Amino acid sequence: MAGDGEKVRVAIVGSGNIGTDLMIKIMRLSGTLEMAAMVGIDPESDGLARAARLGVATTARGIDSLVAMPEFESIGIVFDATSAGAHQHHNDVLQAHGKQVIDLTPAAIGPYVVPSVNLEALSNERNLNMVTCGGQATIPVVAAVSSVSPVLYGEIVASIASKSAGPGTRANIDEFTETTARAIESVGGATRGKAIIILNPAEPPLIMRDTVHCLCDDADPARIVAAIERKVAEVQAYVPGYRLKQAVQIEKVGGNNPLYLPDMERAFSGLKVSVFLEVEGAGHYLPPYAGNLDIMTSAALRTAETIAMKQRVAA
Repeated sequence: MAGDGEKVRVAIVGSGNIGTDLMIKIMRLSGTLEMAAMVGIDPESDGLARAARLGVATTARGIDSLVAMPEFESIGIVFDATSAGAHQHHNDVLQAHGKQVIDLTPAAIGPYVVPSVNLEALSNERNLNMVTCGGQATIPVVAAVSSVSPVLYGEIVASIASKSAGPGTRANIDEFTETTARAIESVGGATRGKAIIILNPAEPPLIMRDTVHCLCDDADPARIVAAIERKVAEVQAYVPGYRLKQAVQIEKVGGNNPLYLPDMERAFSGLKVSVFLEVEGAGHYLPPYAGNLDIMTSAALRTAETIAMKQRVAA
């Protein structure tokens, strides 16, 4: 555990795009975290090579090799940037050694965390799940609407550049949609959630775009817009490239012409709130169009820094 003023030492499991971008963010931006180890399974990966050049201890033999490293004992937080399938074993190993785990896969063993919405309430949990890129981008908006008026149905569409979707993302598409939909409900506050992801093959690659539709009870539209704009500003504090693409749109759905919701087998009247977002990456390691990956690493960094500050106080 770090003492007052000391940085908390961290390890990253997964030397792909997400893990490497996260490593560079920690080393460039964090005043509370210190890279101790980078773990991969491909000895030729660029992430391991970069880590070694930057003076970070590395291993290409996976989680068990991390445990055997001399740096392991001093590590307070471990990020898992591998896959949902691998995370179960990784978490079992790390929990047996008392490590705080931040999960960037859709495994969802621990509670869902969206920093601008519920981090403070969950920062003592031993495993925190960062939902998905689509969840990190859109759930703050659903939560903002829910804070003003109950959301019956929340639907999000995340469109990302195909080039930014690596093997891990492609292997976890089903987990992405299921995890995001559940988090729209449990974190965003919607009664029913739905998530759609689009891998856009356009050239040149397009920046991440997210569309959020919320069906909610009648309320003051100005209060809804203000709540969304406040939440967008909160996310921008740790994801500078996160922004509204255009003004929030609110449409009145009258009882004389209701919307029918097949998933819920009911008609809806009230307000339809539509929000259009764009997420541009910071370009630390990944290209700016890969905002989907940048928002995940930025959210994980904010989460770990919050935990580290609590560890400092406890020490």
